[in-house]
Amino acid sequence: MPSAAERTRTLVQSTCSGVLLVPGLDALRPDQLMPDARAVDADGDVLLVFAADSPVVRAATHAQADELPVVLEVTDVAPVSVPHRIRGRAWVSGWLTRAPGAAEPGRSTLRLEVGEAYVDDLWGAESVEADAFACAEADPLAEHEAELLQHLHSAHSAEVSMLRSLLGGRTGGTAAVPVGVDRFGLRVRFTGVNCFDARFDFPEPVRGIAELRRAMHALFDAASR
Repeated sequence: MPSAAERTRTLVQSTCSGVLLVPGLDALRPDQLMPDARAVDADGDVLLVFAADSPVVRAATHAQADELPVVLEVTDVAPVSVPHRIRGRAWVSGWLTRAPGAAEPGRSTLRLEVGEAYVDDLWGAESVEADAFACAEADPLAEHEAELLQHLHSAHSAEVSMLRSLLGGRTGGTAAVPVGVDRFGLRVRFTGVNCFDARFDFPEPVRGIAELRRAMHALFDAASR
């Protein structure tokens, strides 16, 4: 399974909704606390892009040294229609400063120096040390996960439903919806009265779309026997 650090890094670098919780700015609308872009640099710091006149940028500019503690909260929502669509959340806490260097006109880049992180998702809840976060890599499928799941759901729903045969007789659920895919495997939610998730591991971790296709064909072939 992916480590807690990898899962957190994946969420932070994804397009999931994220808000920056800043002391003294609680009265702002949520959209005013949402960065326009997020990235992680080579040192494991989180780079956040805001409008240059944003209250968050003003707060970081006026802060002295590392005196502005903040929390980045990222919410992960399944890109397919399914009950209980929130797949997880991650919180990254640390200190916010202005990042040196040029930014796009009208934009400012802020640096969140990570102190610690926490993830609560379909795998469970775990804390993450700053060093582990810095060393982790985002899942190689994360950039394409939304379109992959939507394609599986719309074009291969019959094959996904057949994966039930690999569950060793477990019953329940009237529909099968793919709710997550990463380099290690596919997660399917069987919905209905007895709703549950099942995890289908790939024979070996995949490194990209080509290897994913082969892994998915192997799963479907196994389910059809």
